Amino acid sequence: MALKEYPAEQLARQPIGAWTGEAYRRVVGALRDRLAVEDLTQPHWWTLNHVAGEPGRWTSPELTARLSRYDDLGIDFEAVYDDLVARGWLTEDGGMRLTEAGEAGRLRARERNLAVHRRMHEGVAEADFVTTIDVLRRIVANLGGDGDLPD
Repeated sequence: MALKEYPAEQLARQPIGAWTGEAYRRVVGALRDRLAVEDLTQPHWWTLNHVAGEPGRWTSPELTARLSRYDDLGIDFEAVYDDLVARGWLTEDGGMRLTEAGEAGRLRARERNLAVHRRMHEGVAEADFVTTIDVLRRIVANLGGDGDLPD
């Protein structure tokens, strides 16, 4: 998709809040739409991804504390965990672990998310993307937020 070109002076006067807000709504909306294909939410994805990365490490309270940072919808994380257990995707005995079905579901969700990521990166040079992330990190830090990358 070809975008209209604008002079740097005009771009520099654009409201970053409006553009970052629109980008957020578009990116998150696309991810949520793709996850909904399998009746998953972002918190389901976050849970699956964290548990897969460190099987047995997370208890419900620890993972909720970790994921609450990303929550903008007032998510009941216990309901998300219960749903994954009911699906047969997650066990919580001695720390959370994915079942074979859970890992298969995580991989399907991962492919859906990667398709969205590929689409949003079309026509964006990696160096430009890196600069954008670094600029946004600096803006967040300048306004009192945590500009460090998540662990």
